[in-house]
Amino acid sequence: MEIIDHYLYTKEHEWVDIDGKVGTVGITEYAQSALGDITFVELPGSADEVEQFERLTSLESVKSASDIFSPISGKVVEVNDKLTQDPGLINRDCYEKGWIAKIKISDEDETSNLLTADEYSNYLESLDRNDGGESADE
Repeated sequence: MEIIDHYLYTKEHEWVDIDGKVGTVGITEYAQSALGDITFVELPGSADEVEQFERLTSLESVKSASDIFSPISGKVVEVNDKLTQDPGLINRDCYEKGWIAKIKISDEDETSNLLTADEYSNYLESLDRNDGGESADE
């Protein structure tokens, strides 16, 4: 399972790639695989204010509908409009072309609440050990 080293992650399987004061947000390979074929993406509004770990948007797949949470607080400055016509882009390329939104970060200290790539990898291993259940440290 691909995990990109310089990204930060949440236990809900979102990622953020921070470049200066802007974070690009999406879902991980683990999340898109668990959801199955994504059929609809409700994009956040440009200029929406979001809070860390609060609802950013939702996705629908052949299996279910799922809320996606923001890994950081800030203002949405761009959304990936390509997902409106091609929501399956998330399944095919969740880390590059399948990003969901770009957020101007309002509190850089919040990154300390996120997982590094190694921590996220260990978290996924703990889920496997618990047969997909919650890890003991949640």
